[in-house]
Amino acid sequence: MTKLYLLAIALLFATLSFAQQDVKQKEIFYLVSFPNAVHHEAEIVITIPQAPSGAIRLRVSRSSAGRYATHEFGKNIYNVKAFNVDGSNLVIKQLEGDLYEIPEHGETVKVSYTLFANWTDGTYASVDPSHAHLNMPAAFMWVVGQDKHPLKFEFNDLDKYGWKVATQLKHVGDNVYSAPNMQYMMDSPTELSAYKVNSWEVDNNGKKEKINLAIHSDDDQVVIDNFAKQIQRMVLEEKAVFGELPAYDYGEYTFLDDVYPTNSGDGMEHRNSTCIVHPAAKVEGNELRLISTYSHEYFHSWNVKRIRPKSLEPFNFEHANMSSELWFAEGFTQYYGEMVLVRAGFHTVDEYTRTIGGLVNQILNTPGAAKYPATQMSRYSVYADAGVSIDPNNDANIFTSYYTYGGAIALALDLRLRSEFNLTLDDFMRTVWRNRGKVMKPYIIPDLQSDLAKVTKDSKFAADFFNKYIYGIDKNNYEALLAKAGLLLRKAQPGKAWAGISGAGQVRGRSGQARATSDEGIAIQSSTVLGTPVYKAGLDAGDIILKADGKEIKDMQAFNDIVSGKKIGDKIVVNYHNRTGEHETTITLEESPVLEVVTYEKAGKDLTKAQTDFRNNWLSTKVK
Repeated sequence: MTKLYLLAIALLFATLSFAQQDVKQKEIFYLVSFPNAVHHEAEIVITIPQAPSGAIRLRVSRSSAGRYATHEFGKNIYNVKAFNVDGSNLVIKQLEGDLYEIPEHGETVKVSYTLFANWTDGTYASVDPSHAHLNMPAAFMWVVGQDKHPLKFEFNDLDKYGWKVATQLKHVGDNVYSAPNMQYMMDSPTELSAYKVNSWEVDNNGKKEKINLAIHSDDDQVVIDNFAKQIQRMVLEEKAVFGELPAYDYGEYTFLDDVYPTNSGDGMEHRNSTCIVHPAAKVEGNELRLISTYSHEYFHSWNVKRIRPKSLEPFNFEHANMSSELWFAEGFTQYYGEMVLVRAGFHTVDEYTRTIGGLVNQILNTPGAAKYPATQMSRYSVYADAGVSIDPNNDANIFTSYYTYGGAIALALDLRLRSEFNLTLDDFMRTVWRNRGKVMKPYIIPDLQSDLAKVTKDSKFAADFFNKYIYGIDKNNYEALLAKAGLLLRKAQPGKAWAGISGAGQVRGRSGQARATSDEGIAIQSSTVLGTPVYKAGLDAGDIILKADGKEIKDMQAFNDIVSGKKIGDKIVVNYHNRTGEHETTITLEESPVLEVVTYEKAGKDLTKAQTDFRNNWLSTKVK
């Protein structure tokens, strides 16, 4: 009797458990149509089954996966309406610009709205008869509190426009795709267009991973197929860094690329895909320019999407997402994105020296890097990452991009590991991958320090490196490090006079109370840079230079001509105007601090065997 009773109780709980699982598996359904694509509109209907009791809230995202600043997507969503399943109207209130509430409703609720979309990049959405380019946070409202619910999308009008669907969403039926939850959906950009595709398989230590290249452009299939061969080389070179590909969901990774002259150039990483946008007429003839974005974004399928900062996990779509780790997440990716293209044979060492020079100048010759550590520059991403603002800022003096700051740190660490430990940055990245990314264990900065200590077997070195170059503002000796590879770091314009003026533009027809007649000059349009001669002379944004050295200045070329005829230490008297009237100041010319990197061969210096071997070990292919 007791056994029968316990069995009945067990069956009851099992039945309830299955019932609860069935409730949880009710999908929120999005029906997406394009009756007015010519005017950049989509019509979207959300069906919310078994809606929770009490008020339902729906939100439009304010941020986007891979972007760290806020983006007000809610401004492009309108005609928001709510209905019961029988079609009867429900009251829906707009509580905030991006937040809606349905106070009372039935068991199933439908919400419809119009999306305006006319910006093709890696963050926003665009709709026209040629395509629907859908970055999900910019396009789809979501139900607050139901972020764990599975989602389905049905795309209408594909035949009408001749579109196909490219996405990392799971294909579950005719024009129907699914996501296991909101986070996955938000990370799944979708391109509806007559794109061309090339697919191939990569052996991932005995398991096959499929890679898709889907490009919407005015190119023939032959061009796409040839470009795919280049992408394949890049993929294998990045695989060699980590020793394996990630295990992609559903066994596939998709490059989504939209190429058109009016696009806004961008690249945005996602877990099993990347959204790439190029402002070019075609892929053909632009392959080397395009592949740089591919290389950077694909490296993110390890670093960021799986080797993930704890500060970004989970991603919050209601506000900006701040992280102190972007020097590693973005910066180390920046370094590898360019360096592996040399290993893969797309760029020569001479060409790569320009990239190295850019990194070194950013870390040695910017006020931001001189004053602030990499962690602080990472946190500034909430303002710097294409955020919503229209007023001028002082970035020239307070910010150095975490992309280049981190890239320069990665460069130094790679060279130091090679010269001091007979190790490589690849060894470090593989360790971080095994300890953090492969097991999806979000990291904090001390975890990275711990991994460096394990790789080097030198905890003192790891602590010193992080204290000085990550938390602190010390700088590595790039001149000595680059010399080990037969690369010379030197002044780019030695012995030449320099004023340090930038951000200036021509002004015509200015008139005002101080001067009755119109005149010409050059206006300083953004903050002058701390430490430059023009900064020391007291000139800044809003000042209009009228004369230099007694000569009228009509354009920037005229000013540069005067400077080029001077020597370091010479003084130039400058007459300028601003809202307080007419002024005069003196610019004392200096030597430009800008550096360049060249090979020893190009500089006429002998390259030793040790330097040759060091360079080859660093920059030669790692694909077996």
